[in-house]
Amino acid sequence: MTDFIQMIKNHRSIRNYTDEQVKEKDLQAIIESAIHAPSSINGQQWSLLVVKDQVKKEQLAQLCGGQPWIAKAPVFMIFLMDYYKIAKKMEEYGYPFEHSTSIESIMVGSVDVGIAFSNAMNAAESLGYGIVPIGGVRNEPNEIIALLELPKYVYPVLGMCIGVEEGKQEVKPRLPYEAMVSVDVYNQNSDLYVKAYDETIKEYMSKRTNGKNQRSWSEAVASVYKAVSSTKVRDSLKEQGFTNEK
Repeated sequence: MTDFIQMIKNHRSIRNYTDEQVKEKDLQAIIESAIHAPSSINGQQWSLLVVKDQVKKEQLAQLCGGQPWIAKAPVFMIFLMDYYKIAKKMEEYGYPFEHSTSIESIMVGSVDVGIAFSNAMNAAESLGYGIVPIGGVRNEPNEIIALLELPKYVYPVLGMCIGVEEGKQEVKPRLPYEAMVSVDVYNQNSDLYVKAYDETIKEYMSKRTNGKNQRSWSEAVASVYKAVSSTKVRDSLKEQGFTNEK
């Protein structure tokens, strides 16, 4: 196994940071790694907004659901689904931007963000930094759109805290290979693997929290998915031009 693959497998979501700053040359290398990610039709339907201003980070920490590590991290990056540049050029050409009326535009933009995010995450961790993804940028999208002055056809999809880890956190176990991988047809018989994994996570969480949290994986995920989260996404997407008509 290569060192790079081992690094990927050792990923941990880091929420505790020292006061050490992210070196500017490292930040540029991380961002350039994201820029070189593949994208649908080479449309590069994403962009990046880097937040360093402390006041703004504190505002974002609250808007993202009260996540203090956003304010603590020296750098907070927001990955944006971004059709602004091409929509502007299409207007110049006299073409209608019909793509934004289809849910496919959201799929394409979100996938492009995910690939770019993965590149940035791997680059950051290869340089010795810790990161944590922040889906909470979609909790209060209208307020974040206003705070960051995002134009039409731009939408906040995912955030990333970057910093130097304080302390040391163990790798959280993942579902076993057999529960995640199907061959030729979808495997609907993963129950035994999930049951075993539930016990693994209960043990991991109990150890991590000194017995305060002993929920299994399925219990924890079900507690979130039993209700609708990020309820403002649909309407705010429409306001940004993603009408989802087709």
